[in-house]
Amino acid sequence: MSVYWTLLRGNRNYRNLWFGYVITQLGDWFNLIATASLIEMLSGSGTAVSYLFLARFLPLFLFAPLAGVLADRYDRRKIMIYSNLVQAAVVLGFLFVRQAADLWLLYLLLVIQFALAALFVPARTAVIPNIVVRRELVTANALDSLTWSVMLAVGALLGGLATAALGIQAAFVLNAIAYAGSTLLLARIALPTRVSEAAVDKLAAPGGWFNFLDGLRYLRGERVILGLALIKAGGSLAWGAINVLEVTFAHRVFPLAGGGEVTLGLIYMISGIGTGVGPLLLRRWLGDAPRQMRWAILVGLFLMTAGLAGLAWAPTLAWFSVATLVRTLGTGALWVFSAALLQLAVPDRVRGRVFAFEFAVLTLTQSISIYWAGFAIDRIGLTLTQTTWSMAAIAVGVAAIWMLFHWRTRAVMVAAVARNEFGEELA
Repeated sequence: MSVYWTLLRGNRNYRNLWFGYVITQLGDWFNLIATASLIEMLSGSGTAVSYLFLARFLPLFLFAPLAGVLADRYDRRKIMIYSNLVQAAVVLGFLFVRQAADLWLLYLLLVIQFALAALFVPARTAVIPNIVVRRELVTANALDSLTWSVMLAVGALLGGLATAALGIQAAFVLNAIAYAGSTLLLARIALPTRVSEAAVDKLAAPGGWFNFLDGLRYLRGERVILGLALIKAGGSLAWGAINVLEVTFAHRVFPLAGGGEVTLGLIYMISGIGTGVGPLLLRRWLGDAPRQMRWAILVGLFLMTAGLAGLAWAPTLAWFSVATLVRTLGTGALWVFSAALLQLAVPDRVRGRVFAFEFAVLTLTQSISIYWAGFAIDRIGLTLTQTTWSMAAIAVGVAAIWMLFHWRTRAVMVAAVARNEFGEELA
């Protein structure tokens, strides 16, 4: 853990970015549990819950191309600040959702909120290599994942308890306050002069929004980068539906204290532990050279598959919790090492658009998986167990495809890192 403390203590810009991330994540987990509980309470429908996650993910897909261009052409710090401020106002609008007839307003506000989040995420991912030195890159990504996991664990558990004790409305107010606090920290970040000058130069370049196509052309010519940018999307075909299924399991199969809020908070807490510990264990075991990171992704896919199978089989909440831990050990590793490899291999001039593409496809496949969960349960009549087994089957296919890709391109990735000036020392 000392390496993370050294990074936070010695890098003021990253420290502000990180603290802002901590506050935002804490509020967002309050928001998720509150909105999921509100929809379950007002509708009692699996499809309605799936619409919640579609409203969160589809805007990320639709707006990601624009977000990538903005992240490569404008001040990434300002994009994050403006996005946070408007999201704070939007979240307060959730307070007006009081009955089933108001759910349309909740979905609309969620779409607006996550359209703004679509601007935030690529900008934040692309700015990390601008504020850390090369040797700190994997450490920064691992700390980001660990932070997300801890905030998932702490925020989800506190969110479940707070929603049960204080009410759904209080969770929305706390989420808005979190956005405002994060904005104050982001305003303290100072990007290097060379980054600011590059952004000004790009403002004069022709092409506007359609410059996103330049990123697609880059990916078409770099098949190993394209494959790496697609691996999270492949994994999300399997794990996306779990977002819906966990809510249903919590409220209908394993309720605690008379409802599902505490159970859902517990499940998210375990997920946070798994996603945080997974990258740390695999980094300690395999190291963080490019070849080893590719192996870590493969191990992560195997763990994810085993965990999904365990969820389908689990007869009790205890077993469900163990399976959740195994699944998230894998997804955490997949997330961290794929992001670090992309940051090492992709040049800064197209990094925002590449991460926007990755994010767009990820949210598209998540949306497909989420819709399948609600459709399978409410329209086809599959049980929770049968639907979860279908997710495990998809995970087997994704792992097999990555294994083949890993074998056929094992030398090309190292060459791609070597070509990129940012990753030159690590090749």
